[in-house]
Amino acid sequence: MIDYKSSGVDIDAGNEVVRRVRQLARGTFTDGVLSDIGSFGGLFQPDLTDLAQPVLVASADGVGTKLKVAFLTGRHDTVGRDLVNHCVNDILVQGARPLFFLDYLATGRLSPRVAAEVVQGVADGCRDNTCALLGGETAEMPGFYADGEYDLAGFIVGILDRSRIVDGRQIKPGDLLVGLPSAGLHTNGYSLARRIVFEVAGLSPDSTVDGMESGVTVGDLLLRPHRSYLKLVGPLVGGREPGTVKGLVHITGGGLTENVPRILPAGMSAQVDPGSWDVPWLFQFLQRSGHVSDDDMFRTFNMGIGMVVVCAPDHVEDVRSRLAQEGEPQSVVIGRVTRGERRLQYAQV
Repeated sequence: MIDYKSSGVDIDAGNEVVRRVRQLARGTFTDGVLSDIGSFGGLFQPDLTDLAQPVLVASADGVGTKLKVAFLTGRHDTVGRDLVNHCVNDILVQGARPLFFLDYLATGRLSPRVAAEVVQGVADGCRDNTCALLGGETAEMPGFYADGEYDLAGFIVGILDRSRIVDGRQIKPGDLLVGLPSAGLHTNGYSLARRIVFEVAGLSPDSTVDGMESGVTVGDLLLRPHRSYLKLVGPLVGGREPGTVKGLVHITGGGLTENVPRILPAGMSAQVDPGSWDVPWLFQFLQRSGHVSDDDMFRTFNMGIGMVVVCAPDHVEDVRSRLAQEGEPQSVVIGRVTRGERRLQYAQV
């Protein structure tokens, strides 16, 4: 007799995942949540207090081939946090605070333990960002994914008042670029990084290399979660006077080279001085080991800068002091806006 389970889909395992996820998700619920996990759709009632013209902001993303490192190490509790933080940053750069999050986990053969670890990371990320894990989907697709592998995607919805949208329109020549340190590779450049680390350098996830932090392995470095900038940058765009922050850039795929020009008005260019900050050891190791050109490094990786704030010179010290938090790496002025073709140039500023 042929049934669904013999074809590779275990409904009982799926039900066990839902049971575990329900408890994790409930720990992220905010006052706006009106439904429970397991409903066909998630219900959310936003608080529109103090929003004269509410605007919703939505984004979707994945973790990419960083998942391959999770498979190699057997550690699945960090990639969910990566996913949430990446999505939070993507709507933060337009001035939005997150409301709720949905996740999608697809795998060949469902392991309730692995799924629970992944969603634990998602729930941790949501809780850290005061964002409700409103629902999601777990798909078991035998023959589509290799055993032990899965894919992960996330969808976020946030809100802001229309008067506080950050869109770069007010950027002018002379405005300064303030860089905020990243926590490592974040979620971009892993196809190149994995090739260099595991194939060219011949390392394993448990390897250590001279120059690395004491007690930290290659796997630890590569799985270091994507940093959320909400707690640092949110107060700058959500309160006080509008216009202090003229633009925000999340440094994701394409690095500084491709992402900074995305917020520049027509007729504006930008210059970044790559000597204005200390490039972290990991990026230096990847460039040296893989013989990667400067151009490719800056188009592939964040090079130690995870977000850029654009502001007028008169506001830069105020912005930097408000970005400073005890124990946090300091922001640094990395460049300026100039007139010219909409692109980024690297030069001493």
